[in-house]
Amino acid sequence: MSDTTKEINSLAKELKSHLKQFPNFPKEGILFEDFLPIFTKPELFNKLITAFKLHVGDKKIDYVIGLESRGFLFGPTLALALNAGFVPIRKPGKLPGPTYNVEFKKEYGSDIFELQKDVIPKGSKVIIVDDILATGGSAFGAGDLAQQTGADILEFLFVMELDFLKGRNRLQAPSFTLFGGQEEKYKD
Repeated sequence: MSDTTKEINSLAKELKSHLKQFPNFPKEGILFEDFLPIFTKPELFNKLITAFKLHVGDKKIDYVIGLESRGFLFGPTLALALNAGFVPIRKPGKLPGPTYNVEFKKEYGSDIFELQKDVIPKGSKVIIVDDILATGGSAFGAGDLAQQTGADILEFLFVMELDFLKGRNRLQAPSFTLFGGQEEKYKD
């Protein structure tokens, strides 16, 4: 195991220890993993960005694409750390001008995402970031939008993954997750 991998694992372990769990949220039978406490302490937020930056290494990234809304919490900061631009993917009606759009299925139903046209030049190297990889529906939708721009998706980055839902199998590029979550669905 490389020193970088050891450092990332150490940071991930510390970050995971600060998560809070909320049973039966947003609906019965779901154990919600809340990573928002990481943002209440600047030293933890910095460690989150450091872990992702260490993982990306010296890859040249043109844009970090963040999914509404939790990808907005750390996506812009990661983009700055990587000397890259930040591009948001939003719900319908939130972005001005012409947009690409995609409907996607997620764990709790379906939704629509939009991305502004002419923001990401064709051939740009991008990474897509979000908080949690569950079924992969929203990440797949984001990947579809990035592909519509002609971007080259290098990787998807997540803070946490619910491995048992196998969301990474749906994605258009490799994925990296700082740490795993629950082993199986929560039942009260």
